[in-house]
Amino acid sequence: MFELDLRSRKPIYEQLVEKLKQLIIHDVLKADEKLPSVRDLAQQLTINPNTIQKAYRELESQGYIYSVKGRGSFVHPVEKDANEEELKKVREELKKLFSEAIYLGMTAEEIHALLYEVERGKEDDSSTATS
Repeated sequence: MFELDLRSRKPIYEQLVEKLKQLIIHDVLKADEKLPSVRDLAQQLTINPNTIQKAYRELESQGYIYSVKGRGSFVHPVEKDANEEELKKVREELKKLFSEAIYLGMTAEEIHALLYEVERGKEDDSSTATS
């Protein structure tokens, strides 16, 4: 599915959360798609199942996945109304980050190029198959 950097200073569960969010955001993992079981993913990535469980709990608390007792974890479908509050938070955070970037000398053209890169990444990611 993906690889984690075991030598990174970033905790493994945070890396896992980040990778799964990317797969969900870039539509590689579709709405209501079943995620690998904790045990299977732990074996595949050769990490402790508790780490996977912690990442899944974090993703669930952030609204990216949901769990069905006895069946597993699934990608949460995007609901426009429910995401409005989250989008508001993201917009505010982006404003802060853009302000800081401009203050530090980043140009509007560089910001546009970065946005274009992110959009292109979405297209590129969605065309790749998951392993």
